[in-house]
Amino acid sequence: MYEIVAPNGTRHNPPECRCWSTLEANFQELLRDNRIWFGANGNGVPRVIQFLSEADGLVPWTWWPHDEVGHTDEARKAIQSIFGTQTAFDTPKPVRLIERVLQIATNPGDLVLDSFAGSGTTGHTVLAMNRAGGDAEKRRFILVEMDDRICREVTAERLRRVINGYETGTATARTRVEGLGGGFRFASLDSPLFDESGRIGERVRFADLAHHVFFAETGAPLPTAPNGRRSALLGVYRGTAYYLLFNGILGDRTVNGGNVLTSSVLSSLQPHDGPRVIFGEGSRPYALT
Repeated sequence: MYEIVAPNGTRHNPPECRCWSTLEANFQELLRDNRIWFGANGNGVPRVIQFLSEADGLVPWTWWPHDEVGHTDEARKAIQSIFGTQTAFDTPKPVRLIERVLQIATNPGDLVLDSFAGSGTTGHTVLAMNRAGGDAEKRRFILVEMDDRICREVTAERLRRVINGYETGTATARTRVEGLGGGFRFASLDSPLFDESGRIGERVRFADLAHHVFFAETGAPLPTAPNGRRSALLGVYRGTAYYLLFNGILGDRTVNGGNVLTSSVLSSLQPHDGPRVIFGEGSRPYALT
């Protein structure tokens, strides 16, 4: 807490219950180096002068003119070019607008979530930035769209076309637009795995829970089952084997059927020379000795 005297004699004190962000000794050093600004008339609250070379990035402008980030007409023409129709989607966003947002809000390697995917501009933008940026770590995206028709016929179809390339123009003058590369996985939401109390839903199948368990434990997708047939062994990840005892994968739903871990169930599981993690409805420790 110290008083600062401006060049014109005005005395400044910190606001009530506050203090200056710079210690007095440091302030005096900055003042001697002409690094303190008191405004154009020398009467303002003192501020530290910071040079561009010292700044960690730039504060973005809050006003983005359309010649820099696009406009709705540009976005509609882009959709028309990709789909060859004027009725694919009514309210798309410009790619340049989303690119500006992602330049500010994300870094290479980040995962971008768009919960209202619409025409898929966010996914298109991420693919374009990955193609142009040359970064070792590519951005990834998750797009969510509740309208099934839009999701399949617009969002996913747009991504396919910009990834693989497409033709645009009139019937007599067609131009090939080169694909951006990359890829995506299309998935549909099913019934919730767990109810409001955390219990496994009655309609949940073994495969549904298997995908969840393996990904939750490893961060990797569930491996493809040999011959398309699932077993209690979900897969091996970094030397650890993961098993799931659920929905009678080893038999019926009784204790002896395989959902509860016992010594007999343990001995029946596919062997693994290393750590094993087993998920089930319960265990009978006295039976494992």
